[in-house]
Amino acid sequence: MSKLFKYDKAINSLLYSLQQLGGKTDMHKLCKILYFADQRHLSHYGRSITGDTYIAMQFGPVPSCVDDILKALRGDSFFSSSDEIELLKKSLVFENRYILRSLVAPDMDELSETDVECLSYAVNICKNKSFAELTQFSHGLAWSNTKRDREISVKDILREAGDEEAYVEYIADRQKLQAAFL
Repeated sequence: MSKLFKYDKAINSLLYSLQQLGGKTDMHKLCKILYFADQRHLSHYGRSITGDTYIAMQFGPVPSCVDDILKALRGDSFFSSSDEIELLKKSLVFENRYILRSLVAPDMDELSETDVECLSYAVNICKNKSFAELTQFSHGLAWSNTKRDREISVKDILREAGDEEAYVEYIADRQKLQAAFL
């Protein structure tokens, strides 16, 4: 897992997003919500919410650690029977291979005001989009500049958000420094 990944924030970001969407939605939509929320938070506040690494997959950016966790929760991983996943099953459940439903409310103490602001923004821009629309919407500069199944650079995520190059370099350098000290 990424050194910067924040498990509790990521899980509560999923739970918050699900709560805003009426308690359930598909995995694809959740991944896009996290991408746009992390992008906005990184651009506006200098850090991502989840700390996850995004991978340029066929249908758009996918948060690597969250994807691994959800696959384990669904039963598609060697780690599906781990204690952490068994505990997570009390919070989230798959209705089928793709639809995720929340069983509990998010722990709002895990999310800052700016986390909630950016998650709400992302939910609002994604909630009414179909699978195809979300796929196309997430195929921006960052996804386009990355080979499939490879890590999307933080620099391209920020460039896609419209940030100036000096800020892009500053945030990328800061993240490298943070990762080095973890």
